[in-house]
Amino acid sequence: MIQKKNIAVLGMMCASCSANVERKLNSLDGISSATVSLPTRTVLVEYDDATISLEQMKEAIDGIGYDMVIEEDRNVEAIEHRAYITLRRKVLLSWFFALLVMSLSMGWFGLSSYHDDVRNQTALIIALLNLFYCGRQFYVSAWRQLLHRSANMDTLVALRTGISFLFSTFNTFWGEAFWGARGIENHTYFDASVMIITFVLTGRLLEERAKHSTASAIRSLMSLQPKTAHAVVDGSPVDIPISAVQKGDILEVRPGEKIPVDGTACDGSAVAKTVAKIDESMMTGEAAPVEKQKGDRLLAGTIVKEGSLSMRAEAVGKQTVLANMIRMVQEAQGSKAPVQRTVDRIALIFVPAVVGLSLLTFALWFIIGGQEQLPQAILSAISVLVIACPCAMGLATPTALMVGIGKAAQKNILIKDATALEQLHRVDAMVVDKTGTITRPSLESDGIETLSPHASEVMATLQQQGIEVHMMSGDREERVAPIAREAGISHYMSQVLPQDKENLVKQLQQEGHTVAMVGDGINDSQALATADVSIAMGKGTDVAMDVAQVTLMANDLRRIPEAIVLSRKTVGMIHQNLFWAFIYNMVCIPLAAGLPYLFGLQWQITPMLASALMAFSSVSVVLNSLRLAGTAGLQASP
Repeated sequence: MIQKKNIAVLGMMCASCSANVERKLNSLDGISSATVSLPTRTVLVEYDDATISLEQMKEAIDGIGYDMVIEEDRNVEAIEHRAYITLRRKVLLSWFFALLVMSLSMGWFGLSSYHDDVRNQTALIIALLNLFYCGRQFYVSAWRQLLHRSANMDTLVALRTGISFLFSTFNTFWGEAFWGARGIENHTYFDASVMIITFVLTGRLLEERAKHSTASAIRSLMSLQPKTAHAVVDGSPVDIPISAVQKGDILEVRPGEKIPVDGTACDGSAVAKTVAKIDESMMTGEAAPVEKQKGDRLLAGTIVKEGSLSMRAEAVGKQTVLANMIRMVQEAQGSKAPVQRTVDRIALIFVPAVVGLSLLTFALWFIIGGQEQLPQAILSAISVLVIACPCAMGLATPTALMVGIGKAAQKNILIKDATALEQLHRVDAMVVDKTGTITRPSLESDGIETLSPHASEVMATLQQQGIEVHMMSGDREERVAPIAREAGISHYMSQVLPQDKENLVKQLQQEGHTVAMVGDGINDSQALATADVSIAMGKGTDVAMDVAQVTLMANDLRRIPEAIVLSRKTVGMIHQNLFWAFIYNMVCIPLAAGLPYLFGLQWQITPMLASALMAFSSVSVVLNSLRLAGTAGLQASP
């Protein structure tokens, strides 16, 4: 049976890591697709459980140096929190070691009076402590990658620090004899090896803090889930864990409490009445409390504002609407936009390419300058290894998508996958259903429809955004035409069948348009499935919402132009991130290799400066994406 599961994978630190995990899983029999999200450190796997088990996947991923969490009793948040505390401790200690080594190498605090051998040997001991405790993870990871003929960011860090440490150790004990005999000045770079680890760890700590902010949408949705419920047992309420609630249980909900599971209002005791006012704004976006009576549907996470009620549980655990919302947002944040596929392919070859460039840099310096330039050749090669950063490229797209999809969820716009969010900004034609989308039935009206709130305003806004709107309806011409005029829609068709809606979508696509379809009924499902972007109204049929890539939880048409604006801002953010990530590497790698020397400039990027720039590049991409989360509004504009 085909299963789809979102699984945490710990230990991924860069784009090369996520690409390695994804490649490994996709190579296994029984897995039809595996998509890794670096910011969330999860993988969305679609697999046949008759062919491959979760345990087999875990064994494969653990074998290449990562940790796939499939055990129910392992709390991923607790594990990540402990890892964060350990990382913070290592960062503080590494900075302490770095300051000590810098003091020795620079002769601060009167240390210049000590003999060079004493200072170098003391720096060696401090650097060794730093490598073994603070930087041990880089060498363990690099070794595991090597055993599996792979490489990642840790490989570069291990090479950078290892080469600079070994070179400095050689110079400490044998440098004077070896270089002095050749008339070459002798230098050590223990400070560089320590500072590289310090800056990389600091960058990761800042990334972790920033990534925590990108997951705010998921945390806010999860906070809506109550922890306990009042179950009615033998006529009296008893508090039980939410996990113990079963379908068919009778529950009581009191004023100010959250409804624990999905169900229906039912007859209750003298305390729990059958009439109450419920705040459903977190699910529907409608601010006014809704009055609920016997037989009315109740949703988990909504809040009882007035009165108490009894309810019969109908959907519990992972079956509630709220749980499905959380799952959809998690899967969407873990999905990949088409542009990310290109970045992933680059990430797979990035580390080997950088190692090759480093070796080339060393060879050119040595060929041009001979033995006299050997220290410069080593220094330049290390600088190239240090400054190259696949992390910024790997984080450029997923962090922006995470924030964008999370922002949409806060606006009651559920986006199922990253492709939909990226495609929305290209939409220039939109097909909309009439009944239930543009219109709604009038009360005791005999079938007469009135225009949905804000319909004409939204249609005008969409056209200002450059989107050509087409209205389709199976209704009669005399009922469709007035609605089209009132809504300000010039392109409309009446008495159409479901196939006609699909045909219009295909026709617009053949004319070169990127088409969005908006509908709410079973008769819209064909067109929704055919469109480039499909949008369903939240109060529509389950079939329409299953097919659609975007669901408007509230029947508020204003969410459509807001979703398009959000898409444009998110895609713009992705392009910014990718531009700076690529420019960073294109500019900094030649500078680290010593290109300025060809033009007579006695300057280049040192390993210490390179490590600081590398750490800053990754952090800046994440912080830039977080600007989207701070957007005050998503008012549509042309």
